[in-house]
Amino acid sequence: MQSAARGLYEPYHCFHCYALIETTVATWKSGNSQLQMHQEFKTVFSEVGIEMYTMLYVYKVAVANRVRDKCQLESPQRWQELKDCHLHIASKNNFPTAAGLASSASGHACLVFLLSKLFHLKCELSGLARQGSGSACRSIYGGFVVWSKGEHEDGTDSIAKQIMPSEHWPSLRILILVVNDQKKSTSSTEGMKRSVQTSELLQLRATYCVPQRMKNMEEAIIHKDFETFAELTMKESNQFHAVCQDTYPPIEPPYLSTTSHSIIQLVTAYNQYHKNTKVAYTFDAGPNAVLFLQEKDVSEMAALIQHFFPPLDTKGFIKGIPIQEIPKLSKDLLESMAMYPVPSSIKYIISTKVGNGPSMIAMDSDEHLLNEDGLPH
Repeated sequence: MQSAARGLYEPYHCFHCYALIETTVATWKSGNSQLQMHQEFKTVFSEVGIEMYTMLYVYKVAVANRVRDKCQLESPQRWQELKDCHLHIASKNNFPTAAGLASSASGHACLVFLLSKLFHLKCELSGLARQGSGSACRSIYGGFVVWSKGEHEDGTDSIAKQIMPSEHWPSLRILILVVNDQKKSTSSTEGMKRSVQTSELLQLRATYCVPQRMKNMEEAIIHKDFETFAELTMKESNQFHAVCQDTYPPIEPPYLSTTSHSIIQLVTAYNQYHKNTKVAYTFDAGPNAVLFLQEKDVSEMAALIQHFFPPLDTKGFIKGIPIQEIPKLSKDLLESMAMYPVPSSIKYIISTKVGNGPSMIAMDSDEHLLNEDGLPH
């Protein structure tokens, strides 16, 4: 920070943080559409291989009103110190943005977490994070998290809470299959607004499906009942995308691609072959699949993915937690899939597990994400 540009923006505090990406058992629940309130479960992915990195630079200008009010109330002394400051924020993530993998959730959660550290806030952060991105309220916590719709008209009780920590289910593993890491045509926010306004299926789900499924999912997580967990996960994913097509006009092009449907076919055939639900798929607002499975099944599923969606180069195809051994698959198993290989249809796999929420990694450090012009690299 020795250049003229950096001298102009020289901070007296520099905070570093990473936040973990998350996925949801997708439930677009109708409520106050202006507040975009939902009721959802989600699982936070591990920090291994996927990370949202945010730096927050503090300068002598003005602070946003919402944070100012919180700080004045909770930490008057800190407010006097920082009341004339402004924030310069630089964020970086190493996973696809606007591609249906909740990058905005991790970014906003990371930012809110940093602001709470800067201003010494001790309040419940989930509701504050929801102001920036609804999904971000879930990413404030690690492990298994539920986002409740709440009852208040102003949405103040629409917050998330952790029901089980990350270490609760150590054998649960996650494979993220990145089909397309480019920005999608219809944003999650736009799609959700249109669905709330026009989808009759969404209204029926909110009334008849969601309440019981929420209870069943919580019980499955608490008791580590993988079969129930997997079945609910896939049913919710299927119904979420049915809502997208029930939306008028429908969300086009659909979030799910041809490769997405092939992944569903592979998982379905694999479970049928084993006569047991060993793998679950879920898709958020994008073509990229998130597979939940047990540790003992990771190698075989990774081998199947490499066989039916072969990369041009296997080097770097699997990122994150290493998969020690890719086994040779039996002819019987391969034939039971009733599929043909489609080369290069999956860009890469992120191998990960249930992880923790945002955490500080540095404070007042010389490291930075800005170039010599004071802009992100």
